[in-house]
Amino acid sequence: MTQAYLSLSQVDMTFPGPNPVLKNINLDVRRGEYISLIGHSGCGKSTVLNIVAGLLACTSGGVIVDGREVNAPGPDRAVVFQNHSLLPWLTVYQNVELAVDKIFRDSRNAAERREWILHNLAMVNMSHALDRLPSQVSGGMKQRVGIARALAMEPKVLLLDEPFGALDALTRAHLQDEVIRIQSELGNTVMMITHDVDEAVLMSDRVVMMTNGPSATIGQVMDVPLERPRNRIALAEDKVYNHCRQEILSFLYEKQRKVEPIAGRVGAGFGKKEKAVA
Repeated sequence: MTQAYLSLSQVDMTFPGPNPVLKNINLDVRRGEYISLIGHSGCGKSTVLNIVAGLLACTSGGVIVDGREVNAPGPDRAVVFQNHSLLPWLTVYQNVELAVDKIFRDSRNAAERREWILHNLAMVNMSHALDRLPSQVSGGMKQRVGIARALAMEPKVLLLDEPFGALDALTRAHLQDEVIRIQSELGNTVMMITHDVDEAVLMSDRVVMMTNGPSATIGQVMDVPLERPRNRIALAEDKVYNHCRQEILSFLYEKQRKVEPIAGRVGAGFGKKEKAVA
């Protein structure tokens, strides 16, 4: 592997109690790489993402982004949560404007900032709704605005915490395709948390599989050797796609059940999801 752009080294996390959540997390991510973290509920996926975001300080170990240690939140790492987190009293345009003004007020004039806001909203196909409030747009549109706001910050790493989890299946598929297109155009470095096996394979260059907690760690890292751009319909019959999918399912259902006796109960949500994506 070439030199890592994002690196997690010997990261441990213990919450008061003591409650050991993560143990010895080591992961190197290339610049422009799209990786997904997947695992049963409670395995610490979101904790890993929050440590990279600087929202949590790990108990030991460290995180490096582009040669600099992460010790606090910063504009070089933008987070998109499952909940869109838009300010309800601001319009679509103003929600993105708030982030752009915060970061670029001293480096870009008002006209340049406005052009940049419009550009990012156009990229997620929200130019038609600039003056609408969050209550006046759909859940999928809210999430598009959240993604536009994150991209407008020009982050070095885009962090997605189950960004499509609250959406209906059709909206989720459309937004997945949009993110794939945008990431292909911009070459963003992306870390995404997901519970959806098909989503992980469709979108990722590598899938990081986490063991069950407590003291969860990385159990397996799988390359997804599928050419881009990817077509979800064509991939349904693709042997490589289905092999990757089966590899993840085997890890989640077979290997983790042997490691952790309560995995069947903890990961019950996968069974429900699997019916939807089978």
